[in-house]
Amino acid sequence: MSDHPTDEPRLCLDGYTPIPPTHVAAVVTYLEMREPPPPRPRDTEPLPLAAIGTDIARYRALYAAIGTSWLWFGRARMSDDALLAILGDPEVEALALTEDGRDIGLLELDRRQPGEVELGYFGLVPEAVGRGRGRRLMDEALRRAFARPIRRFWVHTCTFDHPGAVDFYRRSGFRPYARAIEVTPDPRLAGDMPRDAAGQIPLLGE
Repeated sequence: MSDHPTDEPRLCLDGYTPIPPTHVAAVVTYLEMREPPPPRPRDTEPLPLAAIGTDIARYRALYAAIGTSWLWFGRARMSDDALLAILGDPEVEALALTEDGRDIGLLELDRRQPGEVELGYFGLVPEAVGRGRGRRLMDEALRRAFARPIRRFWVHTCTFDHPGAVDFYRRSGFRPYARAIEVTPDPRLAGDMPRDAAGQIPLLGE
């Protein structure tokens, strides 16, 4: 690869594809399951989940607390009206995992496509990772997704996300089935996210 890539992206399927410095690129992995995995023993203590509903401020705060480290930009660049249209849809369920009165996890299930459920967003705030909460939250996601007959439950993640995300989804019963390259304007340059978000992804184009 040249030390000075051109400003004109050219998709290369066997080598490097230059990306403008004003943009970021990630490899997306799509995963699915067609039937629920064998059930795991359930905890006797119920999982403390609270419906977010159309509380946009609460949703945005939790989304940012989880996703800023991983450059979650999809909802960050969305207008309140557009976000409200999603969260207000009866086929979308956004839930907050709570602990000691604060939100520490997000589970969002999207049933708008008939016969399918998408795990739209799933994650924990940094300080809640590694303490078994993700496993319990996923068990709840599986239970809710397959509570009625569906063809498949699916999710996508990318190389910006937690490095253990794909392995976690595979251990949960998802099977990888496709990949894509996502190129988008850097949300930090556009002002949609803090400029110090996701420090592991260099900020170019300043």
